Amino acid sequence: MARDLLARGLAELGEEPEPAALQRLVHLAERVAAWTRRVDLTSHETPEAVAGRLILDSAALLRAAPDFESLADLGSGAGFPGLPIAILRPACRVTLVESRERRHHFQRAVIRELGLVNARALRGRAERLETEPHAAAVAQATTPPPDALLLLLRWVEPGGLLLLPGGEVPPQLPEIPQVAGFKTVSYQVPAAGRRRSLWIGRRAAD
Repeated sequence: MARDLLARGLAELGEEPEPAALQRLVHLAERVAAWTRRVDLTSHETPEAVAGRLILDSAALLRAAPDFESLADLGSGAGFPGLPIAILRPACRVTLVESRERRHHFQRAVIRELGLVNARALRGRAERLETEPHAAAVAQATTPPPDALLLLLRWVEPGGLLLLPGGEVPPQLPEIPQVAGFKTVSYQVPAAGRRRSLWIGRRAAD
């Protein structure tokens, strides 16, 4: 059931993953659901719920954002949106940043199981870890948007993308000199999913 849901939803987005990539997404949905029964990963306890509410949500965000070659996923929790993005874009380097030990262990385990050579998991708080530049960074429901924006700036190279997902109403952010410009876009999560918004900014050149 999760496979059919993912295939249908990805087709709605115009994604045509290789069979191996689709199988990795199915495996991810199954592993999240299995771990959630033992560890507080998410509120979604079945592979179908994980596929519809987390994986397709991540894929829709990916399609709404401009292209990027590397991504820092701050406060990534169970690995969303970073893990689906790493699967769908194998040429993209993805760094998952998560401070909670059990969620970090899950990320490491599933990266190993899926053979995701383009993904790695770091344990720690995004504001304290030593950073390295990425072409884009995303923070989803970690802290209030103004605080999240300051975290994103630490992990993005000059000219890089700053991504803040929101509900139907986009996040409200103050204008700061470190951000060269921004826009908001609306998008629909496929397979009868919810409407979302994405705030997209760029870090100003140093």
